[in-house]
Amino acid sequence: MQSEDKNSNPAKDTELTFEPEGDSENLKDPAAAVRKLKEQLKSCQKERQEYLDGWQRAKADYVNAKKEEEKERSKFVKFSQETLIKELLPALDSFHIAFGNKDAWEKVDLNWRMGVQHIYTQLHSVLQKNGVTLIEPNIGDPFDPRRHSSIETVSVSNKEEDGTVRETVQKGYLLHGKVVEPAKVRIGEFADSHPRENGEPVLDSRLRG
Repeated sequence: MQSEDKNSNPAKDTELTFEPEGDSENLKDPAAAVRKLKEQLKSCQKERQEYLDGWQRAKADYVNAKKEEEKERSKFVKFSQETLIKELLPALDSFHIAFGNKDAWEKVDLNWRMGVQHIYTQLHSVLQKNGVTLIEPNIGDPFDPRRHSSIETVSVSNKEEDGTVRETVQKGYLLHGKVVEPAKVRIGEFADSHPRENGEPVLDSRLRG
């Protein structure tokens, strides 16, 4: 049996060779390889930016949608009781009518009047807490069709009073700034004092030739 050579080294018996990684073309032209890598990097950066922009747009759309949803929810909650409140307004009108007739109101027993006024104060306070405010146009205010409803016109001699409120027949109401019941008013209408014939003023006989 032959003895093993103690001086033999397997590492020396097997010769290891290593090939440099990469395309042989790149090794021949390093400048071309660098250009190619730069193009790939540029393409990756562009793709990354597109993904980033898309994500940012999606995030912005989500935030806007969430804000809009919260706004609509808040609006719904704010006006969800509009129907109930509008049904209570005639009761408030009845109090205003009673208070407006001063002669009849002052003839009523004082204790009874105080009780009615207390009930009115309670009702008015509840409505105020729920966003109801009065529309109370003053005499001389310009007629505003968004807040006023004209039930009648009254003749006025002063041209400056034309188209202005001359009397508030019934108060109006706002719910969180939205008109739910316009104020009913009479407005002034200025008419020319000269009589007209076929649309033309009729001259005084003394002025006729």
